[in-house]
Amino acid sequence: MKKTAIVTAMREEAEHIIKLYWLINTNKLENIIIYENENIVLALAWIWKIQASIATTYLFINYDISRLINIWIAWSLLWDDANIWDVFIVNKISQHDMYLPFEWTHLDYAKKAIIVDSIIDSIIDNNFDLFDFSVYYDSYCLTGDQFIDDSNKVKELREKYSANVIEMEAFAIASVAREFNQLNKCVFIKAISDWANNEAKDAHMWNLDFAMQNSIKVLNKIIN
Repeated sequence: MKKTAIVTAMREEAEHIIKLYWLINTNKLENIIIYENENIVLALAWIWKIQASIATTYLFINYDISRLINIWIAWSLLWDDANIWDVFIVNKISQHDMYLPFEWTHLDYAKKAIIVDSIIDSIIDNNFDLFDFSVYYDSYCLTGDQFIDDSNKVKELREKYSANVIEMEAFAIASVAREFNQLNKCVFIKAISDWANNEAKDAHMWNLDFAMQNSIKVLNKIIN
């Protein structure tokens, strides 16, 4: 039976989804934990691109997936142009800290942006205008192995990429999906927890719960 697969990073994020859909713990790798019901399977992968890659690979190998949803908290690169707890549906993802001093085309898989334009039209059919927060489409997400808490770094990344949000896992998930020829099944939902400035460490945790609740409202619309 086909299932909707969900990949998330932190227990605080996953617990909302586990409770909402009555998911049961069915397996545990060394660190990654699998929860599921008849229609949904969730991988709690924990933070970092490698963890996200392992979890996504596990899901594609072991389940018949109708759709894969990455739902995660992210940091805003937009400053006052977006509010904390707003939600972004991402269709472009780049690694911002990937550096190789070569322009060979066989390195494009790592150096170039991944475009996810699969089921955006069907998502847009959902009426998100009734929410008390904004939902942005066609968003650009940066991924890297860094927690960004530096306003100067944010300015640098804004100028270089003109991206909307930044986090630590999406590019890895999209890369795995591409290798399995399943990128057209992916949806990336990112809610803003902070502005990646010098207050980001505390703000991230203060706002995580509210941001995740908004993400789940979007998730529930998409699933149902």
